[in-house]
Amino acid sequence: MRYFFRKLLKQFFIIFILTLFLTGFGNYAYAEFYEDPVVILETNLGEITITFFPDDAPQHVQNFIKLSSAGFYDGTLFHRIIPGFMIQGGDPNTIDGDSNTWGIGGPDTNVAEEFNSIKHNRGIVSMARSADPNSAGSQFFIVHKDSNFLDGEYTVFGRIATQESFETLDKIANVKTDSRDKPEEPEQVRIIKTSLVEMSEISNFIESDPERIIVPIIPRETGNQIFESQELDVKFSAPEGWLLQQPTKTSPDSPDIAVVGPKVSGVNPVISLTISDSNEKSMDELISEKNNNLAEAVYSKQLEIISQKKIKSNVYQTEAVGTFVPQNIEYKIKFIEVMILSEQTVYTFAYSNLLENFENELPKFNDSLNSFEILSAEPSRLNFSETTSEEEIGGCLIATAAYGSELAPQVQMLREIRDNQLMNTESGKSFMSGFNELYYTFSPTIADYERENLYFKEAVKLTITPMLSTLVIMENAETESEVLGLGLSVIVLNLGMYLGIPAIVVIGIKRKI
Repeated sequence: MRYFFRKLLKQFFIIFILTLFLTGFGNYAYAEFYEDPVVILETNLGEITITFFPDDAPQHVQNFIKLSSAGFYDGTLFHRIIPGFMIQGGDPNTIDGDSNTWGIGGPDTNVAEEFNSIKHNRGIVSMARSADPNSAGSQFFIVHKDSNFLDGEYTVFGRIATQESFETLDKIANVKTDSRDKPEEPEQVRIIKTSLVEMSEISNFIESDPERIIVPIIPRETGNQIFESQELDVKFSAPEGWLLQQPTKTSPDSPDIAVVGPKVSGVNPVISLTISDSNEKSMDELISEKNNNLAEAVYSKQLEIISQKKIKSNVYQTEAVGTFVPQNIEYKIKFIEVMILSEQTVYTFAYSNLLENFENELPKFNDSLNSFEILSAEPSRLNFSETTSEEEIGGCLIATAAYGSELAPQVQMLREIRDNQLMNTESGKSFMSGFNELYYTFSPTIADYERENLYFKEAVKLTITPMLSTLVIMENAETESEVLGLGLSVIVLNLGMYLGIPAIVVIGIKRKI
C-alpha cells in the first residue's frame, strides 16, 4: 500500500511539473527539481547512463537535459561511428530524413562554447559543433578511446557512468559502417527513448572524477598561483583566479602552459609559455626567422608591428596588434611576446588581450615574466623592465618586397636552402651569422619604406631579383667544401651584377663623352 502511495505521489508530481511547463512556466527547467539529474539513453544495443558537470558547462548541461526531457532525442540514431575515436548522435534528421542530411540537423537555437579543463578520455560526453565554437545545438558525441587532441576545443558536459554504458558504447562503436562512417544497419544504433532520473536511483553507478588538464598549483602569500614543473624545468607565478592549464602539445609552436583570464567583451586574456629547441640557432638567427614569418602578415595588413627590440643579448620582445573577424565581428587583439634564449632552448612568453583591455592586465603579465625561473640554471631572476640595450627591428626587406608577387616561391626556396643546406655546415652557420649581423643594420628601415610606398617596394623587388636568382645555386650545396665553393661563386656573380656591370657602363659612357 505504501509503495502504491509513493508511486501515485510521484506521478502527481510529474503531472504538476508538466502543467507548470505547459502553462507558461517554461523557464523552470524540469531538471531543477532533481538534486542530481541523470539521463538514460535506451538503445537497441543497451542503455547508456549519462551524468553531468554543471559547474564546468552549465548551459550545455541545461540544454541537453531540456532536450532529453522533451523527448528530442527519441528515435534518433548514432549516425557517425568511428571505432577508437567516438560515436556521435543527436541529429533529428536521422529519425526519418535522407541520410545525406545526417549530421547537419539540430534545434533552432545554439549554445555558446564552454570549453573547460576536462580531458576527452574514454566515456566522456562532449558537444559536437561546426567550425564556429558557438554553434552547438543538439548533436553530441561519446569518446570511445582517449582523444586528448580535442581538449579545450569542444565542450565536455558529461560522462557515462555504469558498466553497462561502457559495454553499450563498445557495441555501438563496433557496428559495421560505410565509407562515410554511417551505420550500415541504422536500427542497430537507434535511441529508442530517453529518461530523466535521480542519480540515487542508479544502483550500479561508477564514481570517478574526470581527469583535467589543470596543473596542480601552490598558493603563496600574494595570492598568485605558482607553476613549477621539473619535467619542463621552469617555474613562474600566474595571476590569481586565472585558469592554469597544461594543454596537450600538438606542434612545436603550441603552448606548453596557458593561463586564461576571465572573459571581458567577448575575449579572454591569455598568458602562455612555449618551450622549443633552438636547433643551434643564434639569437640573431632566431630573430631573423621570426621576422620572416611575420612579414607576410604585416604586408597583408593582418598584423601591425608596434615595436621590436632586444631587451638583453638573449631576450627579444615583439609588440603587435592583429585584426580577427570571427562570426563577422571584428576584434583588435594586442600581443606582446618575449623570446628568451638559454643554452639550446627557446622560452617564449606571450600575452594577448582585446586592444582596449590590454593595459588592464599587462601588470599581471609582467609579474609572471619577472618571476620566470629555469630550474636547472643558476638561481637568478631576469629583470625584463630594465633594458640593457634596445635595437629596433622593423622586418625583412626581402620577404616584404616579395610577398604576394611572383618572387614569393623563390623566397620560400631560399628559406629552405638556409635551413636544409647552409645551417647543416659550419661554413653556412658562420656565413648566416655574419650575413644577419650586416643585413639587420639596414633591413628594418628599408622594409618600413617598402610598406609605406608601393613604388619603392617595386624598385626593391626589381633590384633583388638577380640576387634571388643567383642564391638559388646554393640549393646544390651539401658538403662543407660545396658551401664554400658555391658561396664564393654567388658572391662573384653578385659583385659582377651590382658593381662590375654598372662600372663598365659608367666607363663606357665616360669614354664616349
